[in-house]
Amino acid sequence: MNILELIEQRHEEAFTLHETYLNEQMVKVLKTIGFDQRYVQAQGAYLFDDKGERYLDLLSGFGVFALGRNHPQVVKAITDVLNAELPHLVQLDASILSGLLAEKLAGIVPAGLDKFFFANSGAEAVEAAIKFSRCATGRTKIIYCDNGYHGLTMGSLSATGDEYFRDGFGPFLPNFVSVPFGDLSALEQALSVNDIAAFIVEPIQGHGVFLPPDDYLSEAAKLCKQHGALLIADEVQTGLGRTGRYWAVEHWNVEPDILCMAKALSGGFVASGAVACKKWIFEKVFSRMDRAVVHGSTFSKNNPAMAAGLATLEVLQQERLVENARELGERLIADLKSLVPDYELLHDVRGKGMMIGIEFGEPKSLSLKTAWKMLETANKGLFCQMITIPLLKNHRILSQTAGHSMNIVKFLPPLILTEDDNKWIVDAVTDVIADAHKVPGSVWNLGKTLASQAIKARVASTG
Repeated sequence: MNILELIEQRHEEAFTLHETYLNEQMVKVLKTIGFDQRYVQAQGAYLFDDKGERYLDLLSGFGVFALGRNHPQVVKAITDVLNAELPHLVQLDASILSGLLAEKLAGIVPAGLDKFFFANSGAEAVEAAIKFSRCATGRTKIIYCDNGYHGLTMGSLSATGDEYFRDGFGPFLPNFVSVPFGDLSALEQALSVNDIAAFIVEPIQGHGVFLPPDDYLSEAAKLCKQHGALLIADEVQTGLGRTGRYWAVEHWNVEPDILCMAKALSGGFVASGAVACKKWIFEKVFSRMDRAVVHGSTFSKNNPAMAAGLATLEVLQQERLVENARELGERLIADLKSLVPDYELLHDVRGKGMMIGIEFGEPKSLSLKTAWKMLETANKGLFCQMITIPLLKNHRILSQTAGHSMNIVKFLPPLILTEDDNKWIVDAVTDVIADAHKVPGSVWNLGKTLASQAIKARVASTG
């Protein structure tokens, strides 16, 4: 079988195949919002469709393409490993590539994190962190934050505070306790019973791009230590340079007991994740020879993933991508934030590095307020589609809403953005937001269509 010939012969059937064999509802969503593009090539920060149009990718595969797509050094590392016919997944061995990647990670993780466990995803890394914290402390309860997101497997979902993802999948694992994000008093009260294994938290909440108060994470770490609980930093999305530091916790000088990473770890090529933790925690889990395989994952240390991880870390350093994320990200956030005083629908721009949230809210002028309320009545958070759709259709920029029922648009660009890309983004966002302030206008005609479809869908689901 020639896989490239197969793709060429049948690429126009992609949506039909998904409707027939995969997620039909996702196809409906893509067609409804006009995101049913046929992308045929990807390079760096850009996607190319079957008409040769170039798109700026500010979604980057939900953050996995920190290096951009198809980085040649990562491609070469994976290709070299495959062509070398190395022993692979022997399991009863000590593979060289996983050892080398752990050694490399040890040089960049926060102080005190000496041991590593490799996984296949962020959710799997979170599952391991939950198990490790219970085993190490002898306690069972886990504290998590409202609105937080840690994955969709049962353990990680039990620690996810977004009801949209939880609906229909309960009951969840017992002994999971939620607190408001950023509320130290609530955290202290939950910890005060002294039966908590760990507090798991995203340094910056991905859904909504919500930043913590300046003292929150450092004080949370002190409270955890005081009450004998571990601090788990979920850096699946924020880690490996995304926020302009290798790890988001570095912005607040926090040293967690356990750190979860994934997404960008393999440059976007191979499913990969990892847990970094303190040595004493690791040794509580793998405490004797007969417990050497008490926790594992069949494909976790596979050669392509480990090689991709080594190449990714090398590229991050060689190309100064963490610094680029910080410098260009700060300028992009500042440029977008400067629009806030000029547009009443635009309420806030926030973020760190290449993790940016643009929040919209109810306007003051009568005509805009009436139109806004029409959308909110049809489906809360619908306004953001009036931003993301024109960004794609009119300016060839791929972006996303920051969460269900949120009027927040989220940008997760590759860390390789250029000054020209920044200008492209600011010009496009300015144009789309300006259009959104014209009532009536083409954007609000789109809004009416979206509202009508949302109402019909709601009626159909309840009928």
